[in-house]
Amino acid sequence: MQSLAFKAYGEVKQRTAGEKEIEFALFRQITDALEQVSGSEDVQPTDWAEAIHRNQQLWTTIAIDLLHPGNSLPDEMKRSLLYLAEFVRQTSMKIMGGEGDIADLIEVNQSIMKGLAGVAAQEATGEGA
Repeated sequence: MQSLAFKAYGEVKQRTAGEKEIEFALFRQITDALEQVSGSEDVQPTDWAEAIHRNQQLWTTIAIDLLHPGNSLPDEMKRSLLYLAEFVRQTSMKIMGGEGDIADLIEVNQSIMKGLAGVAAQEATGEGA
């Protein structure tokens, strides 16, 4: 009976997304929303504000996690990501005030997604561990 449980767990584990895949999917969803409002001339102001707000929430959550004592990322990477979180905050405020460009937020997110995709690929192949 135990071997059946281990087999079932193994199958579920293989089908379950890892942390990096979940992070990537969240960045993709939010970045897609930013791209949609950026590329549309007839976008509703509420949709535009919601896309920027969701992106800001994501980056605020990242900053909070980075400041948590249990975060195991290297200090240099934490500093870089905190800098990006602050850049996103300031840029978001400028955009909401009628200045700045959503393309800057999209570019930051796309850079993070490239990094997450690379890390997930390395973990899947067992490289870099």
